[in-house]
Amino acid sequence: MSAANEWDDNIYLKMTLENSRQEWYDAEKRVSITMVDVKTAAQVLARGHLSGPAAAYYLSKALAAVALLGSECSEDDETVILQMKCKGPLGGFNVECTSAGTLRGYTEKKILDDFDGLGKYDEKAIVGERQIQVTRSKPGKIISQGISNSLDGYLAGSLQRKACIYLEASVNDEVEILEARGVMVEALPDSEWPVSTGTAAIHEELRKGKGGVLAVSPRKILDKIGLSNAELKKSSPLSFACRCSPDRAIALLKSMSEEELKALPEKLDITCHMCGRVFTVSTGIKRDEA
Repeated sequence: MSAANEWDDNIYLKMTLENSRQEWYDAEKRVSITMVDVKTAAQVLARGHLSGPAAAYYLSKALAAVALLGSECSEDDETVILQMKCKGPLGGFNVECTSAGTLRGYTEKKILDDFDGLGKYDEKAIVGERQIQVTRSKPGKIISQGISNSLDGYLAGSLQRKACIYLEASVNDEVEILEARGVMVEALPDSEWPVSTGTAAIHEELRKGKGGVLAVSPRKILDKIGLSNAELKKSSPLSFACRCSPDRAIALLKSMSEEELKALPEKLDITCHMCGRVFTVSTGIKRDEA
């Protein structure tokens, strides 16, 4: 190995994935790999929603998933929304990623008393039977929509792609997000690289509940799945952001009738269901106010 190659490898090993999305490509095998880290956004939202450890864990994984799907956004004002409804006590979640890489969302239930504090979570008991829906949209227009019972099912069924998604999160009892990451591996249509075989190592480790599988450098993740020759093509930041504001809260009140407004207290707390932020506004407004 040349000195130049050793230097490049050292850069890759030291490269951090923190709060970003990286898109890699192995030209020889014709396989693309997308990696995301959403730790900070997950922490902000878990605190904003006053989530317990179990809900924060599933919220973190959901945000990582939608951040991966967000790599498909091709227009400036495009948004990807990932929704899950489930029969388990979690109820489901609703998360969103914009083309700018901003994230927001929530789980239906924020506190799961029977599961909080256990450290490891029984997905069958907490989630159970589920259905997910992925919607790509821009203002006033739905670009695409797909329904499945899993992310891999969505990729294979709705998009006809040879791809798989892996998610990992770690949350302590104080609801500190220790890890929130995801990896999507896709073999292009003319690739002969077997996704299921090539990603068997990472799948088996995650299936066994081994922690820290994705909490390593991007290069080590690539080594683990046998794609060491992949090159970084794009890196972009991921962060929390929500479109809620005091003006939007006031606009909500202005949409109400005079009779409805009179029935409200003088001051009202309006909570954004997407991020948990609370706005205290006066209800003594007139509907025709500018």
